[in-house]
Amino acid sequence: MDYQNRQNAGVPIAKEQKYDRQLRLWAAHGQQALEEAEILLINTGSGTVGVETLKNLVLPGVGKFTIIDDAKVCDADLGVNFFLDKNSLGSYRAECCVRHLQELNPEVKGDFHSVLDVKSLKSYLESRSFSFVLHTFPLRPDLLAIVQKHVATYKIPLISIHSVGFYSYFKIKLPTVLPIVDTHPEFEATTDLRLLNPWKELSEYSASLTKEIKTLSAHKHGHIPYVALLLHFLDEWKKIHGTFPLKYAEKKAFKEFVAAGALEVGEENFEEAIAAIMKTIKSPSLSSSILEVFEHHPEDPESNLSFWIIVDAIKQFYTRHKVLPLPGSVPDMKSESTVYVKLQNIYKEKSRQDVAEVLELVQNHPSHKIVSKRDVEDFCKNAAFVKLIHPSDDSKLDIKAIVEKELINDDPSLNLQPPSLLPIYLALKAISHVSAASSTDILAIIEENTPKAAALKVVRSVSEEVARARGGELHNISAFTGGMIAQEVIKIITKQYIPIDNTCIFDGITSRVQVIHL
Repeated sequence: MDYQNRQNAGVPIAKEQKYDRQLRLWAAHGQQALEEAEILLINTGSGTVGVETLKNLVLPGVGKFTIIDDAKVCDADLGVNFFLDKNSLGSYRAECCVRHLQELNPEVKGDFHSVLDVKSLKSYLESRSFSFVLHTFPLRPDLLAIVQKHVATYKIPLISIHSVGFYSYFKIKLPTVLPIVDTHPEFEATTDLRLLNPWKELSEYSASLTKEIKTLSAHKHGHIPYVALLLHFLDEWKKIHGTFPLKYAEKKAFKEFVAAGALEVGEENFEEAIAAIMKTIKSPSLSSSILEVFEHHPEDPESNLSFWIIVDAIKQFYTRHKVLPLPGSVPDMKSESTVYVKLQNIYKEKSRQDVAEVLELVQNHPSHKIVSKRDVEDFCKNAAFVKLIHPSDDSKLDIKAIVEKELINDDPSLNLQPPSLLPIYLALKAISHVSAASSTDILAIIEENTPKAAALKVVRSVSEEVARARGGELHNISAFTGGMIAQEVIKIITKQYIPIDNTCIFDGITSRVQVIHL
């Protein structure tokens, strides 16, 4: 019995205690995805930032990791890498780091390979199956080309990492469109009370609570849940005006209409109803993210993935009902406990009915057997916030236009935004294939690619700082960067939360982070 099934069956397991906090973040199915993942790190340079990234993946329980690194441990390594000690001197860095990383979480499998050349790298990549690849800079162009070709061929996510001195950046390269079902929006945003198109059971129960509203006792009147109040007053408003209050001015008038029904000023359930009017009384509509999902045309065999089979069923459901499946959640509100529980059950039952209908539509697909009921339930619950993350297309990257936007017009006196961190990326990018370079050499490379940028004072200053570091890493900068990278890796593996788009730059001098699409 796997972890997910054991938890669903209510079987107490040690992992629930060990991973308690992270299970609250990405739940059992997210944890299972993490435990099935195999990470490859191609480690070069000072070798700290990559190992710090792995540390933050080993602790939450990634399935397996492998380090490819041909360096041997020297004295300089001991000052920046906490996974090395004096006993490591002269040994292969990959072997020592794997051994010490596994001490953090013995359940995680670790492996290493201490040869890094063209022939060995090609052979090793072809002989293994990885779900995620990380590599650090500097990395020889021929080795980088092998890595990039491999991840493109086998559709593996890739993160490129560079940390030098007080600066760092990492860039995410997705192989295909990444669908995120559980984006974890705020609870209030996910609430769908269906006040303008209630179903029969909700209408009947709400009507039973308000049919004698003018003669109810003060206690009963003050404990009518605001859902029932709003349904009652919406019905009364429509009898008078012929339509629902959808425009801003109409909603303001509707607030006064509802307030007039209170027995006394400050009646809590009426205040809740008035506060909910602007957020909950709105015509059903599709968010831009779910519209994009509906309009996307996946290519085979992508179209047979569980996600797209469910999307097709949800589209049919929407065509039939003009609404998405009901999430089924109900916010807290002033009410008697028995009434609130009954209201909750009405919403939950409707949600279950919608899931059952979508599941029935899924069964009509030729590949329906790959779709689980839990997948359908998760999608229905989060349908309004499902999002597609598109891979960046390097062939369309116009770095000169980005420099123009970020730097040339980056006048602090005219701009309330802090200065761009793009110079850090440009300087580190210039030494992607060498361990160190002079500021003159760095500026020459920048000028070759982006002539206008090289002339800027801020770019010259950053280039001098990068040159001063001589390719060395600072542990605190690399540790922080590794934490950020691990967070993005987990988002992509679990397909939860929204990953950055697509490059993150860190300035350790000013303690600032900037995300730029590059």
